[in-house]
Amino acid sequence: MPYVAVSVLSHSGLLREGNEDSLVVGPWTLCATVTENPQTLVFPLEMPLVVAVTDGLGGHPGGDVASAMAVRRIASIGPVLSSQDAVRDALNACNRAVYEAAGGDGSELSTMGTTVAGVVVQPGSLLVFNVGDSRVFAASRGGLRQMSVDDSPPLDPGERTTSLVTLCLGGTPVYRPIRPQSAVSDGLANFAPLRPSG
Repeated sequence: MPYVAVSVLSHSGLLREGNEDSLVVGPWTLCATVTENPQTLVFPLEMPLVVAVTDGLGGHPGGDVASAMAVRRIASIGPVLSSQDAVRDALNACNRAVYEAAGGDGSELSTMGTTVAGVVVQPGSLLVFNVGDSRVFAASRGGLRQMSVDDSPPLDPGERTTSLVTLCLGGTPVYRPIRPQSAVSDGLANFAPLRPSG
C-alpha cells in the first residue's frame, strides 16, 4: 500500500504577532498556531487525502476564525473530495459558512475572510485547488513551479507582488459567490493549467 508523508510548519511571519494561518492534512488540523519544529504525518493512500493551508485576511477582524472554520470543514469531508466538482462544492460550502458566521453587515466580523490552497492526493492523480493568493508549488530538481493561479489584480509595470486579492472565502459584508481554481493531473509531469472549475 502506498503512503504519503506530509511535513508542516507554521510561523506568524515577520510583520504580525498573531498567526491567522491554519492547516489541514487528512483529519488533522492546526489552527492559528505557531509550531517551533516541523511536524511530519504519514497516511496510507487508501482514500483521497486533502492537504491545504488557509490564510486569514490580514487587516480584517476574524481572519483566524475564518481560516480555522475552513480547515475544520475541509477535514470533516476530506475523504469524499475525489473530484473537481466535490472540491468546488466543498469550497462553496466553506464560503457560505464563513459568511454565515460573520453575521452580515454591521457585525464586528462582517469582513472576516480567508484564502485557501491545497491538493487532494489519490493513487495515480493529484488535484490542485485554490481561492485567493495562497499558492501551491511543485518541487523538482529543476526548482519550484507554481501550480496554482493567484486571484489578484494585474500588477502594474515594475510591481512584483500585491497584497490585494480579488477572490476569497468571505471577506465582504455581503455574500459573494466564488469560482475556485482547480486542475487534475495523472502525475506532475502531465499537469494541465489551472482554470476556474464549474
